[in-house]
Amino acid sequence: MPYAISDEKRDWYRLVSARSRQRKKAASNGELTVGGRAVNRPNLQPEDLMPRREQHGLRALSLFSGGGGLDLAFERAGYEHVASFDILEICAATLRQCRPQWQVCSGQDGDVGQVDWSSFTGKVDVVHGGPPCQPFSIAGRRSGSQDDRDMWPAFIAAVLKIKPAAFVAENVPGLLDAKFRAYVDEAILKPLAPQYHVVKFRLLASDFGVPQVRKRVFFVGFRSSEAAGNFRAPPPTHRTANELFPLAHHTLGAREALGLPNIGHDCFAPTIRSGFTGPRKSTSILNSKASQAVWRQLCIWPNGVQKNREAALMFPPENGHFRLSVQDCAVLQGFPEGWVFEGAAYQIIGQIGNSVCPPVGYAIANSVAQALGVDASSVKR
Repeated sequence: MPYAISDEKRDWYRLVSARSRQRKKAASNGELTVGGRAVNRPNLQPEDLMPRREQHGLRALSLFSGGGGLDLAFERAGYEHVASFDILEICAATLRQCRPQWQVCSGQDGDVGQVDWSSFTGKVDVVHGGPPCQPFSIAGRRSGSQDDRDMWPAFIAAVLKIKPAAFVAENVPGLLDAKFRAYVDEAILKPLAPQYHVVKFRLLASDFGVPQVRKRVFFVGFRSSEAAGNFRAPPPTHRTANELFPLAHHTLGAREALGLPNIGHDCFAPTIRSGFTGPRKSTSILNSKASQAVWRQLCIWPNGVQKNREAALMFPPENGHFRLSVQDCAVLQGFPEGWVFEGAAYQIIGQIGNSVCPPVGYAIANSVAQALGVDASSVKR
């Protein structure tokens, strides 16, 4: 449904859009000054949040792989990668670019709802993935099972056919709201109950070193009651810098993480918008009016994200704030610089925003390995 806005407001949007196009053209011609600024160099190195583990023998299969947040996380945690499945070709292009040796299935072959999983039975220890969250998110109108993007049944069918020792599924926190309690009980927990012991919990990305206010819910299931009894949701590895009794590590604010000058204020970035499959090819990561105020306080411009840092530097916003590149957004999501996303800027933002923050996935992967009786503490040298 279109937004109901006044003619006056619509005219204002048109003027803003026209002025933006003019400035973008001027930037491409090198006509905008940048005030002597240099390209930023991030202080946060996300790979340091995920020390690479020695392979321990567990094999992981990825469903709804997207930009590869969980795929990368499980790899860093020492799992052998079996295959990745995603219907979107641009996501598969990213995975193939970053890991040419991986088996990646896309398009019709990557449609999780249409795959015959019998060939994977007995060959996979952990199935992981994030069924599309739009049916349960505010931005997705929260239609639940009435939304044709609801792929939980397909995920569960794959798990029940493959029979892995464990599975990990991620979604938006709204899935645990009272509105969807019956859906969770009937569509998720009930079909799994005969074979799996399932726990569900919420995690906050900033608790694991990711400089972003991002909450997500996870469902973790085990075939063995002993493994389920051994499992513990991963405890925080990081805290904010100003807590009275902080852990050894603190999570950087967004500005410090991106290597931006100290302006006397820093905080975590708001949740990066994850609207990838919508009708608009937007290069904005803004997800609410409330988040707009936070970005403003950070003096970071959340709209018109550019393909690289050099292009962002040459296209300063009118208010003088820092313009983000897709590489900056990846850092704020917890992706290492070496994980290169394919596609146009809006496609890259979509892949980033839809992904599980890799350091969060890494913590869960380690906890699952420990519950399955595997030593996941050995760091690769």
